[in-house]
Amino acid sequence: MEKTILNFNDLAIYTGLSKSYLYKLSSVGKIPAYKPFGKCLFFEKEQIDLWLKQNPVFNADELETKASTIVTLKQQTKGGVNQ
Repeated sequence: MEKTILNFNDLAIYTGLSKSYLYKLSSVGKIPAYKPFGKCLFFEKEQIDLWLKQNPVFNADELETKASTIVTLKQQTKGGVNQ
């Protein structure tokens, strides 16, 4: 059975991030965490997965497609306002 709630050590292994960096993130509230007993930190694996995927890095083709879409939408908006 796979764990759905991770303790601090599990989190460090799961993410590959150092414990000191994880402590820093949790102390400033930048990582979703729970403290049911007021001391020990616990993390929900599903929330950690979402947190890890929050800032995707796009390849050059994806960036070009996104940029073209934005330019096209701006041109359509501009054209619609002037007409």
